[in-house]
Amino acid sequence: MKNPFFEGGYPLFDTHAHYDDARFDADRDELLSSIEKEGVGFIVDVGCSFNSIPKAFELTRKYGFMYFSVGFHPNDAASAEDYGEKRSLDMLRSYLADPKCVAIGEIGLDYHWDDVPREIQKRWFELQLQLSLETGYPVIIHDREAHGDVMDILRRYKGVTGILHSFSGSPEMADELIKMGWYISFSGVLTFKNAAKLPEVAVRVPLDRMLIETDCPYLAPHPKRGERNDSSLMAYTAMRLAEIKGLSYDEVCRITAENAKRVYRLI
Repeated sequence: MKNPFFEGGYPLFDTHAHYDDARFDADRDELLSSIEKEGVGFIVDVGCSFNSIPKAFELTRKYGFMYFSVGFHPNDAASAEDYGEKRSLDMLRSYLADPKCVAIGEIGLDYHWDDVPREIQKRWFELQLQLSLETGYPVIIHDREAHGDVMDILRRYKGVTGILHSFSGSPEMADELIKMGWYISFSGVLTFKNAAKLPEVAVRVPLDRMLIETDCPYLAPHPKRGERNDSSLMAYTAMRLAEIKGLSYDEVCRITAENAKRVYRLI
């Protein structure tokens, strides 16, 4: 049993996973076929490139508890640019028509690697925010070392809301996002000893705006840090959030799952 906290209560909702990743090729079906026994009830597989979107879609054909999202990650924005604006956006629209597609994302800005020119990243970030306005779908935001520009752009798209995935900003940034209608998602980073700001963010985020995720296979929580992450290990993130908020593990599972269902329009 990977989840030491599950005793048959409310199941976890993993709002952000990448089971299409090659690191799951050896045992993907075995892992997902048993994940509900680990106290995981819902997973959103995030399609973020031409390669990952069809794979995320196919996973939802096989597993009833899985949903998917579609978008171009900032590090894949150049590929969308090369393919062409109309063709790329039309492809996203075609997947958004599927009943198991719940969001546009992950989209945003990534200034850590800077593999894609920032102007192209910004262009595709805004094109996909415009698609959200057009379709009404929530968005999943990737923000890595780009807090100022992400906020500047989001302030211009007041009709768009969704999730700041694996939040890494300041408490003040979280406060502003919450006022704008956004949800804050905590990954395994919340459990890291060097995550100085995140516990303060978690204290301030209202119960009805907090979410949890894995971002698997990345960001496995303590005490599994450095290992391949999966949705069962999200239990450690949920327990850390429970400690910060003065709640039980089961209460955090229930509250974050209800929030996820609301933002993804599953209720």
